[in-house]
Amino acid sequence: MGRKKEMPLLEKVKITDIGTEGNAVAKVDGQVVFVPMLIPGDVVDIRVRKKRRKYMEGTAVRFHEYSSDRIEPRCTHFGVCGGCKWQHLRYEKQLEFKEKQVIDNLTRIGKLELSGVRPILGSSEIYGYRNKLEFTFSDKRWLTREEMLADNDRIVEDALGFHIPGYFDKVLDIRECHFQPDPSNAIRDSVRRYAHRKSLAFFNIRQQSGFLRNLIIRTTRSGNVMVIVVF
Repeated sequence: MGRKKEMPLLEKVKITDIGTEGNAVAKVDGQVVFVPMLIPGDVVDIRVRKKRRKYMEGTAVRFHEYSSDRIEPRCTHFGVCGGCKWQHLRYEKQLEFKEKQVIDNLTRIGKLELSGVRPILGSSEIYGYRNKLEFTFSDKRWLTREEMLADNDRIVEDALGFHIPGYFDKVLDIRECHFQPDPSNAIRDSVRRYAHRKSLAFFNIRQQSGFLRNLIIRTTRSGNVMVIVVF
């Protein structure tokens, strides 16, 4: 069996844009490169993971310069959970790139002529603006690198949270989510503790077995809360 060909390392590449999937975009020798978790202005070394005829996909392996628009993500799950793509980007810049994508989709892809586009309207609430969240029960919890290096005998396999992008059967156990105002976090954690205390089986999507499937939480500005448990 021949040796696997080592993929190229692209050095000191400057990120210039953000794509529709939330991945950062750069150009190297006229070819587009998609890289997750970066923002325009970052200068990095990129290890190519996939090489196609018209584009490449890679991962940042070293930072040379951080974008001035980069901020510290509020969520401790950022980078693993697929819920927030741009939490490390200033909100004003998020609006700018979203507006750009809408115009690009209508003109370049939709072939529409736009006589004028009004500026995008931002939200006064960056966090806690959702009135509904749906969490998944799973007996196949996604383990972080730190957890895999720790004592596995102490790790609980059950998870109540969100699906990992690209893994339909793996769920990240969410401890705090800023999408929805409290008492959403307290309700989710209380349901998880109750399920463990009563030994209720979390769902296994591959085997189609288990008792608990989903938890839906709805909140209102009046303070009312609806909790739905799907079996």
